[in-house]
Amino acid sequence: MKEKNPNFFFELQLEEDQSIKLAFWADARSRAAFEYFGDVISFDTTYNTNRYNLVCGSFVGVNHHDQSTLLGCSLMKNEEIESFKWLFQSWLRCMGGNAPKGFLTDQCASMKRALEACMPTTVHRWCIWHIMKKIPSKLNGYKGHADIEQEMSQVVWNSQSKDSFDRNWNDFLLNFGLGDNKWLSDLYEDRHIWVPIYLDHHFWAGMRSTQRSESMHSFFNKYITRNSSLIQFVKQYDNCLGSREQAERESDAADFHTVIPCATKSCIEAQFQDAYTHAKFREVQAQFRGKANCITRLKNSALGYSVYEVGEQVSSSIFNKFVVTYDSVAAEVKCHCLLFESRGILCRHALSVLSFEQVSQVSPRYILERWSKKVKRRHTHIKSSHDEPLMEPRSKRFDQLVFRSQNICEFASESEELTAILHRAYDNVMAEMEALKAKRKGTSSLSHEDANLESVNELQSPPRIRTRGRPKNRLGSKLEKQIANATKKKKTKVLSEVKVMFFKFVAIEFIFLVNSLGNVCMLYFR
Repeated sequence: MKEKNPNFFFELQLEEDQSIKLAFWADARSRAAFEYFGDVISFDTTYNTNRYNLVCGSFVGVNHHDQSTLLGCSLMKNEEIESFKWLFQSWLRCMGGNAPKGFLTDQCASMKRALEACMPTTVHRWCIWHIMKKIPSKLNGYKGHADIEQEMSQVVWNSQSKDSFDRNWNDFLLNFGLGDNKWLSDLYEDRHIWVPIYLDHHFWAGMRSTQRSESMHSFFNKYITRNSSLIQFVKQYDNCLGSREQAERESDAADFHTVIPCATKSCIEAQFQDAYTHAKFREVQAQFRGKANCITRLKNSALGYSVYEVGEQVSSSIFNKFVVTYDSVAAEVKCHCLLFESRGILCRHALSVLSFEQVSQVSPRYILERWSKKVKRRHTHIKSSHDEPLMEPRSKRFDQLVFRSQNICEFASESEELTAILHRAYDNVMAEMEALKAKRKGTSSLSHEDANLESVNELQSPPRIRTRGRPKNRLGSKLEKQIANATKKKKTKVLSEVKVMFFKFVAIEFIFLVNSLGNVCMLYFR
């Protein structure tokens, strides 16, 4: 099922019982932002909607302020290869068929195979943070496992070439007797997909892990609670988008109206000050400060091509050495640390060599448009769904009432006794509101059928996943306390399905335990 609307992209795959199997959506602003920030994507599925048996997946990029930006969201009932294929194909269609240059995920085999099939030209990278985090649990059975962890980290992070990594890795296995460890053997076979030296010659916008996606999921928690319904999840996702867009607008305004002073007299630093956003210029300044710890030595030079060795002091007794080449004819500088290639920021080693060569201006190739504050980006002029005028007061009141009554309805439906308590309460409330209505405007009686919703497609929610307990910080009303006391008796489960209605990118859910609920809501918000 596809929703054809210029403001958003939405695709859905249903089970035979009309419950959701797969869903993907992205608003128009996200689709336009992909043009500028879709070169590297972090994708993660560790966030669970909790209430329903659906996993949330978010496509996250990095904007010019080094902020995470949402480029699509998905809900999945399972994490099989075919499900990921469907999802990635939907996402590619949404983004005009343009695959990103780099794609970061965790070590999910199904995801890896789906990416190979759907994006064969995209460089796939595993989250190194997840891998390194597993070291204690995978190797704690070995004697001296703390030393093993430290040495493995040294090999992974400090190898400056593929050959040196291979040598260091083999020495590491021999020194600690780990040659027969299957986990390490499998990691070595897949080294091209997670070891920095095998990947950092590609641009990654500074990302080496999926922590941006996971941080975005933590950001979701500000808007979504463990009891949020599927519809509330979709709505609050939209609010989350609005918050991220506001952060980008504020940063754009700061770049336009304020200036970060240069820390040195370098003309090169002034170049980046003029071109880059505040966030990226601060990164450049960090590299300029790092120059103070570098000692530059010319090794050889011929026909304008020079090879330097830059020693960087990282502690009182440790110096790391980096090979930097400089071509004065092509105005090209390259460092083996690959910081510029992977992050788009000139490293302190390269800056040291440029200073040694008395270069006053860097080539435009080193000032990436990707980080520029001067580019007018199309997505900032696109109106998002959360920018649209607020719904009319009557609809807002109805929505709030349904939201607040939902927990009570679902709780009461667990047994006939609880349902009876709720019926009596509704009858009393209805009588009180009808009396007030008659006193003010004359008696009128409304039913839930008066609430007219147009152009809505009915879909069944996935089965609810029962959670452990209820939120402790929620204050219960007198009615809810009555219900809570009644639960001490033996409960009889009543099977019920929650109906979910999707309209465009945002949906509205109604749960009527009994017809009188509609009467209460409709009469009250009049």
